[in-house]
Amino acid sequence: MSVEPTNKAAAAGGVEGAVSIASDHLSAQVSPLGAELVRLRDAQGRDLLWHGDAAFWGGRAPLLFPIVGRLPGDELVHKGQRYKMLQHGLARRRVFTLVEKGPSSVTFGLDADDETRAQYPFDFALRVTYALAEATLLITATVSNPGAEPLPASFGFHPAFLWPLPYGGARSEHRLVFEKAEVAPIHRPVGGLLSAVAEPSPLVHGDVLEPTDALFERDALIFTAPRSRHVRFGVPGAQGLEVAFPSMPQLGIWSKPGAPFLCIEPWYGYASPEGASGEFADKPGLAHIPPGGAQDFAMSVRWLPDVGRIEA
Repeated sequence: MSVEPTNKAAAAGGVEGAVSIASDHLSAQVSPLGAELVRLRDAQGRDLLWHGDAAFWGGRAPLLFPIVGRLPGDELVHKGQRYKMLQHGLARRRVFTLVEKGPSSVTFGLDADDETRAQYPFDFALRVTYALAEATLLITATVSNPGAEPLPASFGFHPAFLWPLPYGGARSEHRLVFEKAEVAPIHRPVGGLLSAVAEPSPLVHGDVLEPTDALFERDALIFTAPRSRHVRFGVPGAQGLEVAFPSMPQLGIWSKPGAPFLCIEPWYGYASPEGASGEFADKPGLAHIPPGGAQDFAMSVRWLPDVGRIEA
């Protein structure tokens, strides 16, 4: 099925070919390029998602598949053969097919072909559904394995939210409140790989992150085994967002110093550790999908319209 013509809402967002969906509380647009969320607005039409200004970072909410982060030398090794695989994988650079469209949901698909097999020598079928229900956007990616051998893969979400959000308060007043205390050490990317040395958790009182430009001078914060299954972002006492990731075992938090966005990134998998080598299938953090099987990877964004929902 071909992508619907750009409608007025998509044109206003400046993303050609974007498909629009809506509920009574939220509206969203998804681009066929990378099946990427490119706009998310609340009931009053206020933008919640970063707009992709390339002066800081041209992404908005790319999907990371079949790797999160980087591989050593940007090479995937399978049965002794080497394949060039760039950071965060191939999905974000491919145009997806529109599979199904309704008023409040849309599904895009990407199947393995000669171009993907040149980077990732496995058969796969990827379907990504965006569904709005009241004040929640649910994003579900299903990776199916039509091949005859286990499919090793990671999947990650990379949404960038406006920082500050459009509800008043300076960037310095925003907080990221975790569901549970996160006292375990965190890691950082080193050349795109997972640092061998961990560092103390930067959370205040165990469950509150106070984002600052200085915090991201050494790149992202990587929680390899967070206890929390959701986080809330905003100014205490004001409206905000809740990002939930019940089936995603890792979490990245990233921005660029001075940039007006904060990425809240649920992951299944992470970059190769420093000094790692060997077969891709032995990489830590991968899902191994059996032949004929499938696995879902999901996250949600819930708009919290009631004042006082962000607590610190």
